[in-house]
Amino acid sequence: MINYLLNKIGYALLTLFGVVTVIFFLFNVLPGDPAQMMLGQNEDSSQLAIVKHKYGFDKPIGTQYLYYLNDVSPISLHSNEPDNYTFLKQGKYSAVSLFSMGNTTFVLKFPYLRESFTKQGKKVSQVLAETLPNTFVLATTAIIIALLLGICLGIVSALFKDHWLDKIIQIFSTFGMSIPSFFSAILFAWFFGYVLHEYTHLEMTGSLYEMDDFGEAMHIQWKNLILPAVVLGIRPLAVVIQLMRNSLLEVFNQDYIRTARSKGLSEFQIIKKHAVKNAMNPVVTAISGWFASMLAGAVFVEFIFGWNGLGKEIVNALNTLDLPVIMGSVLIIALLFIIINIFVDIIYAWLDPKVKLE
Repeated sequence: MINYLLNKIGYALLTLFGVVTVIFFLFNVLPGDPAQMMLGQNEDSSQLAIVKHKYGFDKPIGTQYLYYLNDVSPISLHSNEPDNYTFLKQGKYSAVSLFSMGNTTFVLKFPYLRESFTKQGKKVSQVLAETLPNTFVLATTAIIIALLLGICLGIVSALFKDHWLDKIIQIFSTFGMSIPSFFSAILFAWFFGYVLHEYTHLEMTGSLYEMDDFGEAMHIQWKNLILPAVVLGIRPLAVVIQLMRNSLLEVFNQDYIRTARSKGLSEFQIIKKHAVKNAMNPVVTAISGWFASMLAGAVFVEFIFGWNGLGKEIVNALNTLDLPVIMGSVLIIALLFIIINIFVDIIYAWLDPKVKLE
């Protein structure tokens, strides 16, 4: 297990290094001056020079790349000279000094994702901390809905193969995979939030936290979670139904299932103790990918329902060319994919003892 985790951490660091390199050079070839983006319409030549020097924008692209690596790395090198971009006492983040060599100090810190261009110097980490939990709640709820309903409907579909009940479930699954998320979001928002609002009391738009009527405090509005979670869960639900049905039909033909039946075990015991667990591997693979994608930002769903999550924040950042927010979001997304993939491998080993982590 330890060797496996060390190997995974090594691959994760290499992957993140590649992601950092790609996103830096990709977004730094875009037209426009980052310093001018930060200052907006109020800039003058002296202010531009100050901002460029402060953030290292006046340096060659290779030097800026090394600065960015230094910022996002947990172990960084910092100059003790006040006029240097990497000066330790700028107050950009909390750091623990490890040791010094001449004018350079090695420090341990949390990755610094820099500051937003459009949010008055607000740190990107603060922006992500405000939006990512909302997306996590939305994605987790959608995945739970997809798993619970998908596994149950998949089992029913497999047990009643070629029955009218199976055909209805298959039609529903096909529609679920075919309808784009943005169309489902618009349809659900209009029908349940507008046409049936008197009966459902659901709103067309709304986020997890909303200001009260007096404008004094933020309150959780759980009802705003229902429509976006259902819409976001439709496509993974359809996939889980198909995978669970096909996997179960394959498992039912295995020798150990026939042996269990010959021993007199009931169909319920066979499904519960033998069939379902062994049929879950393809479901786990699919759900892990969907969950990572949802955490990456359910862009259309969040934007249509006005859900203040990572997806909506990425759209706003793209519209305003807020490069640090975009780059930080992509980096966090890559990290989430890596973490989820590691957990999936561990779950594989639990579901199937024949699968070894090594």
